[in-house]
Amino acid sequence: MNRIVGGAYAAVEAARSSSRPTALDYISNVFTSFIELHGDRRGGDDPSLVGGLALLDGCPVTVLAIEKGHTARQRQARNFGSVHPEGYRKALRLMRQAQKFARPVVCLVDTAGAGCGLADEQHGIGQAIAENLTELAGLSVPVISVIIGEGGSGGALGLALADQVWILEGAYYSVISPEGCAQILWKDPAKASEAAACLHLTARDALDLGVADRIIPETDFGKKPFYDSLREALSEEIQNLRKEPGLSDKRYARFRRF
Repeated sequence: MNRIVGGAYAAVEAARSSSRPTALDYISNVFTSFIELHGDRRGGDDPSLVGGLALLDGCPVTVLAIEKGHTARQRQARNFGSVHPEGYRKALRLMRQAQKFARPVVCLVDTAGAGCGLADEQHGIGQAIAENLTELAGLSVPVISVIIGEGGSGGALGLALADQVWILEGAYYSVISPEGCAQILWKDPAKASEAAACLHLTARDALDLGVADRIIPETDFGKKPFYDSLREALSEEIQNLRKEPGLSDKRYARFRRF
């Protein structure tokens, strides 16, 4: 297993690297027959949230993924992975569709936080995330969320209220970005490294706190054996979850305990 050295902020920097595989890389290598679906049916489509139908080892699933892009132009087009209200509402539409057709839901999370511009506030970003949390809590189908890079704040949680939350060993999961925390506590974003250490945001921290259920090793990261291993793990866990009664009650109780 690869190890992140240099402290918690080193893990944050690793998670933000433009060389890391993004959600579309996972979709093309882990799933087959992916069909992207667009629009929230309320007036917009958000390219930072990619959603659609796919096969996972022959099993139909709904995939919801936050896409950052690799290049500067791609990242700008995807709003750097900060999902707008329209993106969360698109996810909500697809969650309800998954429930109707009994499809498991797989979420790929990679965001520093939800969109925080004026238009996001005007269009109800808080309500959009809250609606997703409510819907996820009540789904009777299996839900697995994988934090593949950044797992920042409510922007991440809007796709991570799941039966199983997995995190890559080079990813992080936090209530706020280190820079945002440093600005609030010390009025100095330059203290982001100190804030990162206080936030307990590494993959190991998430596992130890019970916030995450599994750390995904980054052995052969971005190569076929890595994707094959993740596909097999997802397929196996979905089959296990299908056998469990009362998934929504267990999921709700899990997050209430937090």
